Amino acid sequence: MKRTKIFVLLLAVVMVAAGLVSCDMGVQTKTIGVCLPKRDIDRWLLDGDHIKTQLENKGFQVILEYAEDDPTKQLTQIESMIDQKCQAILIAGADCYGLNDVLEKASKKKIKIIAYDRLIMDTPYVDYYVTFDNFEIGAEQGKYIIDTFDLDKGGVVAMELFSGALDDSCSYENYGGQMSVLQMYIDNGSIIIPSSQVSLQDTGIVDWSTENAHARMAGLLNDFYSGAAAPDVILSTNDSMALGIIKALKEAGYGSADKPFPLLTGMDCDIDNVIAILKGEQSMSMFIDTRALASRGVELVEDILMNRQPMINDTERYNNGVIIVPASICKSYFVDKDNYYDILIKSGYYKEEVFR
Repeated sequence: MKRTKIFVLLLAVVMVAAGLVSCDMGVQTKTIGVCLPKRDIDRWLLDGDHIKTQLENKGFQVILEYAEDDPTKQLTQIESMIDQKCQAILIAGADCYGLNDVLEKASKKKIKIIAYDRLIMDTPYVDYYVTFDNFEIGAEQGKYIIDTFDLDKGGVVAMELFSGALDDSCSYENYGGQMSVLQMYIDNGSIIIPSSQVSLQDTGIVDWSTENAHARMAGLLNDFYSGAAAPDVILSTNDSMALGIIKALKEAGYGSADKPFPLLTGMDCDIDNVIAILKGEQSMSMFIDTRALASRGVELVEDILMNRQPMINDTERYNNGVIIVPASICKSYFVDKDNYYDILIKSGYYKEEVFR
């Protein structure tokens, strides 16, 4: 009789264990798609690595694709993820405005869609948005300019703007934040724009590309800054554009005691740009910790698929033209030569030797 009870007890334990394994295997069989815009910028490679590693550590299978800034290629990648029965797809759009049809197909398959870093526009088929506060990032860039030149105490500076790609919803948020701070100084004449190119449409750089920013900066220097005239500020919304701007400035002879570099902003804290900050070629960059963003995205995926309440901290601001998308927002910080070590190296984001 005792043997029978022991056998039954052991059988129950085995069945419970099997159930636990089965639950764990259920997680492992869930496949997550990750669509990122391109791989030739440090931050997107880091995003991809962080997301893939964290999801796999939680037992998910991961399909990671880069669109190389080709919206058509990204549509094909999403179609493939739908066909491969992904349960959720994180998407940083190569084109934030052309995804409605493919996302409708995903919705019919009950696939959860998370807009990653870039809000997907003009579609109801977006479940969540995970991002940094891009409006705040733009505002911080503007405040850095005002504080550096102490514009509240007078003075006049010449500035040119380099905004993000017009097919990226983040560009509109960044620009809105910048103008929320700088517009009054433009209006009162403390900031002059010699090119008169101020609008997002006039200053947006296709693909946020280094090459396109270089071409525009070279043209501006040639057309509006001949002779002794020189820009005091170049408001570059991100780092890839800042590299092109630096190249054009160097070609025009900037970087000497007689012709110093203007104040130059950025965003992403890419390695080459941090090196440029340390060399005095770039002034600052907004640090968006891709580890934090990736972790938040992974948490959203896990919570959604496990039927838990996700951590959402904004349900009002992110209107994509059709719906207000619930958002989970991460904090960003500005980095310059004085604080880069504490923020980038002590935090473990980069190793010190990459800047030597």
